[in-house]
Amino acid sequence: MPDETPDTSSGGPEAAESPLIGSLRAAVAAAPGDVPLRLHLAELLLDAGHGDAAVVEAAFALSHAPGDAQARALMARAMGGPAPASPAQQSAAPVQQPSAPVQPPAPPVRQGGRFDWAAAEQEVGDVVPPRFIAKPEAKEAPLTVDGSGDAGDASAYDVDAPDAPGSVRVADVGGMQEVKDRLEAAFLAPMRNPELSRLYGKSLRGGLLLYGPPGCGKTFIARAVAGELGANFISVSISDVLDMWVGNSERNMHEVFETARRQAPCVVFLDELDALGAKRSRTQHNGMRNTVNQLLTELDGVGDVNDGVFVLAATNVPWDVDIALRRPGRLDRTLLVLPPDAPARDAILRYHLRERPIESVDVGKLVKATDGFSGADLAHVCESAAESALLDSARTGTIRMINTKDLLGAAKAIRPSTEPWFAAARNVAMFANEGGTYDELLAYLKKARKL
Repeated sequence: MPDETPDTSSGGPEAAESPLIGSLRAAVAAAPGDVPLRLHLAELLLDAGHGDAAVVEAAFALSHAPGDAQARALMARAMGGPAPASPAQQSAAPVQQPSAPVQPPAPPVRQGGRFDWAAAEQEVGDVVPPRFIAKPEAKEAPLTVDGSGDAGDASAYDVDAPDAPGSVRVADVGGMQEVKDRLEAAFLAPMRNPELSRLYGKSLRGGLLLYGPPGCGKTFIARAVAGELGANFISVSISDVLDMWVGNSERNMHEVFETARRQAPCVVFLDELDALGAKRSRTQHNGMRNTVNQLLTELDGVGDVNDGVFVLAATNVPWDVDIALRRPGRLDRTLLVLPPDAPARDAILRYHLRERPIESVDVGKLVKATDGFSGADLAHVCESAAESALLDSARTGTIRMINTKDLLGAAKAIRPSTEPWFAAARNVAMFANEGGTYDELLAYLKKARKL
């Protein structure tokens, strides 16, 4: 595909150019691959005060000749870096005679039919940062007979402290006031007041099941609960527990709760509970059945062994979770986490646009256009709008800001990911609502006219 030289014939400070620069532009357009000619144009542009145009020309030259020293020097000057010394300055500077002749580094060449990557890396090492951070070599611990490591080490599971960087509180959750009120009444108030809990005979432990469509912030809410309680936080997924060796999955599940008991007060977050605690009646594999049994045992505890351990779980399909996990004393409270409401969408959109180049964005209009979108959908809208503006900037060579049109176009092109979930949940709420388990979901579907 032929190279395209950015058109700066109209608008901007480049409009008033000297005839020499205009002639060089015409010559570069006729021979876009001529690196010396393009570098000469870049140097004239830089001397004339057209730094942005010089950056563009130097970048085109570097794309054809990445190792060209003159192109790299021009790019550094145009980007505000130190300018190379002039010949007069070089002649005035004291010259130190080396004790031995210094040979310049050999350029990367093909040796034996292969490209010398080591030489190329040395040449651009001062310009291009390393792709990966080298880690110090550590002596690996010996494996056990079954091929696993030592599961008894508490450091095997990451425990986030309540004052760790990135910790959040319930107040950091944008909007969703109904969810916050339910959390306060059913979970936070009793746990935040241990003396009152003991007075009324309330155990200092608890379990809460968060369910709803994917991408609506269940994990974020779980972290906010941990921050609100001033508790440590352990996030557990299926990969942290399941193991190919017989008995290891149960041992891993036990060690998760042992770590939480040692770090109490601690919130244990079981992500994708339908995988960790699937209905045993539908499970054919004995290993999975035993893992669910172990989870039930850990939730029960013995005496007050689980005091200070609060269990939160999240799932998109609560109807696939084993019924024994939801009996009183285990995950006996449920909270429906719905797509973000208007205030929450406003906060989420502003968060994802905060570090992007935007202009004249009507957030209120965008909030109305994204009704029913999940938090993940809103992030996708911002990402798609940024891609559109970036592509236009690459085609024209001029930076263009993200505007309302980009965001509304992205919102119109994206289908809310919550729709398939509500289609499945509607059947469960209408025909499998034993004991009123899904009354809250049923009320929302009626209110939203999704029945």
